[in-house]
Amino acid sequence: MRRSILAAACASVLACMPAAHGEPGVSADEAREIAREAYIFAYPIVLMEVTRRTSTNVAEPRGLDAPINQLAHAREFPDPTFTIVVRPNADTLYSALTFDVSAEPLVVTVPDSGGRYYLMPFLDYWTDVFTVPGKRTTGTGAQTFAIVGPHWQGSLPKGVERYDSPTASGLLIGRTQTNGKADYAAVHKFQDGMKAVPLGAYGKPYTPPKGTVRAGQDTSAPPDQVDKMDAAAFYAMFAELMKANPPHANDYPILDRMRRIGIVPGKSFSLADQPKEIRDALTAAPATALQQIKTAWTTSGVLQNGWRTNLTAIGTYGADYLHRAGVAYAGLGANVIEDAVYPTAFADADGKPFDSAKRYVLHFGQDQIPPVRAFWSLTMYDERQLFAANPIGRYAIGDRDKLSFNPDGSLELYIQRESPGKDKESNWLPTPASGAFTMNLRLYWPKAEVLGGAWAPPPVKRLE
Repeated sequence: MRRSILAAACASVLACMPAAHGEPGVSADEAREIAREAYIFAYPIVLMEVTRRTSTNVAEPRGLDAPINQLAHAREFPDPTFTIVVRPNADTLYSALTFDVSAEPLVVTVPDSGGRYYLMPFLDYWTDVFTVPGKRTTGTGAQTFAIVGPHWQGSLPKGVERYDSPTASGLLIGRTQTNGKADYAAVHKFQDGMKAVPLGAYGKPYTPPKGTVRAGQDTSAPPDQVDKMDAAAFYAMFAELMKANPPHANDYPILDRMRRIGIVPGKSFSLADQPKEIRDALTAAPATALQQIKTAWTTSGVLQNGWRTNLTAIGTYGADYLHRAGVAYAGLGANVIEDAVYPTAFADADGKPFDSAKRYVLHFGQDQIPPVRAFWSLTMYDERQLFAANPIGRYAIGDRDKLSFNPDGSLELYIQRESPGKDKESNWLPTPASGAFTMNLRLYWPKAEVLGGAWAPPPVKRLE
């Protein structure tokens, strides 16, 4: 009890402290460098907050939007109108939950999946995955666990597994294997068996409260919202978020750097109160840092056969802040590699960017079929990193589709705007109506040869 009171007192003191001020002795060049580093460090947590505001702005669950601490489930695959999370998938039905465990733990119950593959990755507010209940880790039997905040003191009921979140807030983006639209009903039944209740209501009748709807809430894609934020708003939000969501234990070097320009965990921040050199540096930082973040995503990992495969700095990041920000920008909620690997293609075998006006083929030799324990797919994205409308409403193709294999066991996927012909449509992945595109392979529960880098996707060849 004494420790709890002390923690509360410390939090109160921090909240009342005046805004910090940067060191007047910091040179202009160093201020610019630290400001850029600070933006990159801050980007994921600011994006998480913007995503939270966008996805919780409802009175009750609706699609993948829901009030805080309430589960929401996708009942069908995303379509081109879905913009909340970039690079969505059409292999699984999502289950989402924005949690806040600052007051008490949240108890989550998951039913027996009957052997069905699923995973429940929980991200802290810095976008690191800290636990992943699911078939790979905990099996497919029924389970009950609690997400516990960093300052909570107490004991959980018998049979409730404990997972400690490094931050008070965070996000679940769960995925349940769905074998086409005919499988929806079975997945819905599994989703309906999931429950989330505050610890104080566990084992009791519970009706979740209505959420708060904020008039005028921006509903555009969260990365676009962050892109539009000016430096004053961005850094002020960042400072406030760190009060309830402390940095990680390995973050002290960057925290010491940021302190020199006035950004200190636990304290509010006002750009207007800083010396001119620091104001100028922070104001200029977003443009430079955002370009680095977007470039980091497109250049991360190992390039083989035109595919970039990231086997490090994804899902959990350590102090690799640039790649953490790049993954947040391009694929918020990305899994650790043991659960999924996402080779990404931006260009064809000759290094030319993909053009939806061209035709391409992806040929897997018999020994090149993606090695997975769960399933694999190839997904199409337009220039927005989202799905694009096409004549057959197909945004991904993979091993659960009725693919046509060649007599020698090889497989060819046709990637083009127009139908490749009736005899080949089973293997057709349509491109957008116009513009550039990119693609992701998704390998769920990949085998050792993927994780060790021995397997790589074949090149995508242009046909004309």
